[in-house]
Amino acid sequence: MGRGRAKAKQTKVARDLKYQTHETDFGALANELHGDSHNDTDQVDPEELEKWSDYSGPRRD
Repeated sequence: MGRGRAKAKQTKVARDLKYQTHETDFGALANELHGDSHNDTDQVDPEELEKWSDYSGPRRD
């Protein structure tokens, strides 16, 4: 009991994905897959690292 709504929603989402056309940016997809990222989101502030260093597990050598 209670599965009817969830299944109906999943069916609706699946139908929407199947029949709607979506604009796909293949250039951005290729860059993501090949790792060609030109933004600096991977850079972490050293102060942020220091703040969370107490929570890291023991180091293995």
